[in-house]
Amino acid sequence: MHLQLCLLLLAISASSALVGVLAADLNKEPFTIRISCGSFDDVHTAPTNTLWYRDFGYTGGRFANATRPSFIVPPLKTLRYFPLSDGPENCYYINNVPNGHYQVRLFFALVADPNLDSEPIFDVSVEGTLFSSLLSGWSSDDEKTFAEALVFVQDSSLSVCFHSTGHGDPSILSIEVLQIDDNAYKFGALSGNGTVLRTAKRLTCGSGKPAFDEDLNGIHWGGDRFWLGLKTLSSNSDDQTISTENVIAETLLAPNFYAQHMYQSAIMGTDRQPSLSFEMDVTPNKNYSVWLHFAEIENGITGEEQRVFDVLINGDTAFKDIDIIRMTGERFTALVLNKTVAVSGTTLKITLQPVEGARAIVSAIEVFEIIPAEMKTLNEEVTALRTLKGSLGLPLRFGWNGDPCVPQQHPWSGVDCQFDDTKKNWVIDGLRLHGDHLLII
Repeated sequence: MHLQLCLLLLAISASSALVGVLAADLNKEPFTIRISCGSFDDVHTAPTNTLWYRDFGYTGGRFANATRPSFIVPPLKTLRYFPLSDGPENCYYINNVPNGHYQVRLFFALVADPNLDSEPIFDVSVEGTLFSSLLSGWSSDDEKTFAEALVFVQDSSLSVCFHSTGHGDPSILSIEVLQIDDNAYKFGALSGNGTVLRTAKRLTCGSGKPAFDEDLNGIHWGGDRFWLGLKTLSSNSDDQTISTENVIAETLLAPNFYAQHMYQSAIMGTDRQPSLSFEMDVTPNKNYSVWLHFAEIENGITGEEQRVFDVLINGDTAFKDIDIIRMTGERFTALVLNKTVAVSGTTLKITLQPVEGARAIVSAIEVFEIIPAEMKTLNEEVTALRTLKGSLGLPLRFGWNGDPCVPQQHPWSGVDCQFDDTKKNWVIDGLRLHGDHLLII
């Protein structure tokens, strides 16, 4: 039977470290917080003098010096790690966050201590939804040293939680919360606060240089996206690169605010191999939002029907008869196409296949995993459980941080949850804390 914990317990009054600003519109600066985990002081990093606030908002853990596993990771010197003795779930709570749409990015590092497990394996959730799992080998793969999610904040606070799998102590170098346009990466009717987008891949073609902190001419509503630069789409392909210094029209537009230089380089097919193909590993039985970027920058292509190609995703036609000049009206103009696809296997393959005229061309590729957002536990019951935690003085090993029932892969120890179809929230159905002399079923 549903347990009305809020009738049994006293209310709790608590405060935590806060950093906040008033909500902003597109004529103002977006809300931005960057936290240098484990740091006692605010930090500025080169080359853009980026401000990272000193560590705050954490539920536990220890600070330590950091070993950065990749050049991609920002040059911060400390981290926070969470020993299993501090509980299986530990979180950061960031309050006074204006409701809206946010890019949440986390960087990971290793504890600079040879006596500790050098590579922890753990899960990460944002607002109760699991979106990233750090698996064995992550510290030797540049793209896996960070995780990014696009999420909606609806109650003026944001939680990011780290869930131990029993293999090493979760460690976090930095947290970024960057407000973006509410309509950014809107992929269809299902997009909005009911979904979380996990960035699976973001490639800029032809440049060959990875980059953060894109120059958006002072417009910060595009967040701070990392683009992995590629000179070729696959190791065994016959691709060629092309670039231009011409101004590209239709860039820096709401809601996604793409930088101009993304479209000033491209990967193109050759006479011997006019098609282009890109493959990536994905989680099976998931939906993915694919964003493809084009601009006609080849000198020899000046009019319609001189370059026409189809786009296939896993063998199915996603876009037919793409003619960049016809669709944009002129050369040196950005074109963005978006498609949602269901993938049953472990591979997502994008093929650009010419049907008329010149070879296929592409400027950038983005792929997001579409994750249904978890419904949270009823707020008054979460408050009641936290009151109970303080009243009983439960040991740290219980954790009891974040949401009691979600992510469903990591519920609180000793807590039974049940989903209430009427309220569309999780509720507490019982407690089983035998070792601490409490049993409420």
